[in-house]
Amino acid sequence: MSRLNITTQLTVLVPVGTLLTVFDATRWWEAVVLAVGVLAAIVGVVLWAREKVMAHAVPLLVTVAAVLVFGALVSGSTTAFYGISVVAPLIVPQLPRHRIAAAVAVVVFVAATGAARSLVHQGNPGTTAFLYVLVPSGVLVVTLGFMFANQAFYQVLAELDEAREQEAELAVARERIRFASELHDIQGHTLHVVKLKTALAEKLVRRDAGRAEEELREINALVGDTIKQTKELAYAQRRLNLAAELENAKNLFEAAGIRVRIVRQGAVNGQASELLGQVLRETTTNILRHAQAGQVRITLAESGITIVNDGAAGDGPPELRGLSTLRDRLAGAGGELTASQTGGEFVTAAAFPAGVAR
Repeated sequence: MSRLNITTQLTVLVPVGTLLTVFDATRWWEAVVLAVGVLAAIVGVVLWAREKVMAHAVPLLVTVAAVLVFGALVSGSTTAFYGISVVAPLIVPQLPRHRIAAAVAVVVFVAATGAARSLVHQGNPGTTAFLYVLVPSGVLVVTLGFMFANQAFYQVLAELDEAREQEAELAVARERIRFASELHDIQGHTLHVVKLKTALAEKLVRRDAGRAEEELREINALVGDTIKQTKELAYAQRRLNLAAELENAKNLFEAAGIRVRIVRQGAVNGQASELLGQVLRETTTNILRHAQAGQVRITLAESGITIVNDGAAGDGPPELRGLSTLRDRLAGAGGELTASQTGGEFVTAAAFPAGVAR
């Protein structure tokens, strides 16, 4: 971008400055002074494109101002304002404060210098005012206005780039949180079930070796399935199946000695099905870990799922971090997750609007 700015602007500035110097200067030393103004303009453009012009602002402004004074009061050059009309618009819009005041001051300086021409040179006042005051001031006002607009445009682009970077960083952070949450869903759930089944197998190993062996086989299969799901999660291939989660929850509750009743009022598919499967899995884990449940009722409807269990401890619903994360996920997909407790009964309900559920 820097090289493009330099090339584009110098393609215009150098030929124009050269022509003005050649046609306006009548003596060699006048040409030298005007060339200094053109050179200062070229240097200013190069430094501006490289974002270094503010470090050299004072010498550049002093140089072009001196060329303007020389042209207006000494040589009678009508194009001596060329340098300041290029350099000042590059510097003034980048000032940290008082930019408008600085722009007005530069325009006044150019106009006053041109007006002073009439004090040292006897000529037509109208012509002098037009060539040394009106034209230089008008050109400077136009270029200043253009560069202020250009500065505002670049500022907007910079803010957009910053916003894109922040959005990308937030997207990465959200993805990391999602990945961590799903990894917790998979492995936290499995580890708790393995703990329950291991304890059950330990109790059964002497009383019912066959049943203990079956529990161990289920533990082995569960661990293998968890490894598979973890790989699928790592490669973004994991999809929850609500029907499978219902069957899994039923088996887990029954293995823990909890009566289960499943009421099917409708079928849910698509994104809603996957999210409701996550809700069911997390709720199953919470019931097994935090409640002394004797019975659980799972109601599946077209627009959501409701899980009711008894044996809830305390006077109010506990702070469950997993459900809090799922609440945010469902809200992002247009759904709603609620958890409430009345007496010893705990109700977890997830619902989607009809259009989302389908």
